[in-house]
Amino acid sequence: MKRLLRLFQWVLKAAVFFTLFAFALNNQQETRVNFFFGTFWQAPTVLVVLSAFTLGMVIGVLGMVPRWWRHRQAIQQHVKPPAVMNPIPETPHGI
Repeated sequence: MKRLLRLFQWVLKAAVFFTLFAFALNNQQETRVNFFFGTFWQAPTVLVVLSAFTLGMVIGVLGMVPRWWRHRQAIQQHVKPPAVMNPIPETPHGI
């Protein structure tokens, strides 16, 4: 069973790789990204898309860092981390 699961994971990873590889091969045209004051960046479409994805990931991670720090400090102090506000009040089942 473990071998079958590992084989499935390998096939899934290969499928994702070949899909992204085909995407890169099909998007080699030059794309122009215009910035302010008449500046621009001209690069293949796949580089523009991957750069935008990477920039979004970096911004997302940086946005999560303060919460990670608070949770880490709470764990180091052996207290329960602050709970996320739940807008739905908990009610007993069947009522």
